[in-house]
Amino acid sequence: MSFLQGPLTTIALCWRIERRDGVAIGLTDHDRDLLIDGLVHRAAPGMTPSAIKRGDGLDADTMDIAGALTSAAIGERDLLAGRWDGARVALFAVDWTGAEPGKVALGEGVIGAVETDGQAFTAELRGSAARLERPVVEATSPECRAELGDRRCGVAMAGRRRFARVVACVERVVTIDAVEPSANVYGAGLLRWIGGANSGLESAVSQSDGAAVTLRG
Repeated sequence: MSFLQGPLTTIALCWRIERRDGVAIGLTDHDRDLLIDGLVHRAAPGMTPSAIKRGDGLDADTMDIAGALTSAAIGERDLLAGRWDGARVALFAVDWTGAEPGKVALGEGVIGAVETDGQAFTAELRGSAARLERPVVEATSPECRAELGDRRCGVAMAGRRRFARVVACVERVVTIDAVEPSANVYGAGLLRWIGGANSGLESAVSQSDGAAVTLRG
């Protein structure tokens, strides 16, 4: 890449971020949008990476990415809701003039810990070696370690699901358009949002009473 040996003013840093739900966005520290591999990388001059720590040992490679919270790209609501948890991130450099195609990979991994401070955020980018830090076996516990309805649980969920429309929401109390078939039937259950601003998120249910469903805090 000859542009790395020339004036540094033609180098732009870019991020490609892919969430677990399939949403992908592109960001760049350049002052205008760049089209790279069919994805528009939006100008985000406030996005800055820390020094990339890499090694040939078994220690996990890490890097912090700091930036401003913007509703058009990464919003505080989505960060706190966990939409960006585990998202895959690729950091690379390109020649923003387009005179030399191609890109130089600088690092990749998944988003780990996220911190917010006012209108700014800092996200930890953990490299592939971080997988080695995961436990290889489950820890024992007095409670069931399976998720309700998953392969290990074996409970059929087809007859236990209900679809309802949310008509009101006040703090943690959600009112739906259908009365529960029996008392507290939704208690200790799971509410999965399939539309609106919360689409794709899940909320644990504390208890239910008629058409009112109280979510856990």
